[in-house]
Amino acid sequence: MSPSRASCAVLLSALLAVPAFAQPKPADGALVGPSGMTLYTFDKDTAGSGKSACNGGCATNWPPFMAADADKPSGDFTVLTRDDGKKQWAAKGWPLYYWAKDSKPGDKTGDGVNGTWKTAKP
Repeated sequence: MSPSRASCAVLLSALLAVPAFAQPKPADGALVGPSGMTLYTFDKDTAGSGKSACNGGCATNWPPFMAADADKPSGDFTVLTRDDGKKQWAAKGWPLYYWAKDSKPGDKTGDGVNGTWKTAKP
């Protein structure tokens, strides 16, 4: 990866990790964040455990869909506390993530990565 492309990936990762202040919403058969970017689930997480298995380098490539302290869960959407103490949205108990390589709303390039990442469904 070229230095400028690596810089863009790091910047995108940082921007996607900014608190969302909104619940996920359905769009085109997937769950998306407020910017319309696709959300994903990770098979190594355990639904309903209240924990994320994607931390450190994993969270660089798969930025968590962050929740603000004031965000209130409802329906299928809950908020969990990550290892670093920050809040993350979950759907049906599954923590939600963005994929750093999606470049625009509607991209779903993270679906099936390593056989463990899936597009989050409404």
